Amino acid sequence: MAVRGIRGAITVDADNSEEIISATQELLEELLSSNSIGDFDDVVSVIFTTTPDLTATFPAEAARKVGMNQVPLLCASEIDVPGSIGRCVRVLMHVNTKKRQNEMVHAYLRDAKALRPDMNHADPQ
Repeated sequence: MAVRGIRGAITVDADNSEEIISATQELLEELLSSNSIGDFDDVVSVIFTTTPDLTATFPAEAARKVGMNQVPLLCASEIDVPGSIGRCVRVLMHVNTKKRQNEMVHAYLRDAKALRPDMNHADPQ
């Protein structure tokens, strides 16, 4: 098995705990489902970043809510690049898999679709 990276991002409407956790949970569930990950033992680690305008809570709380209680999680602040998308949670999930890197499905949801228009999105909209 190899360790593969899965990327994703989602925007939130407001800087509050409920919105950040709900959106992050939506993103995680999409990544897990789209990549057929049903066993958290296959998840090596997850890194979350938030834009500087999101400070109400740690997005890793959403991972705990979906059951990733033993997965190493890390939260960090995204670089504040002028003109970049705001109120955005980004995820880099490392998983053990037999799939090739080009078989991994990345998900950019809501306004975060603009970050990677070249990617195959899990979200068909």
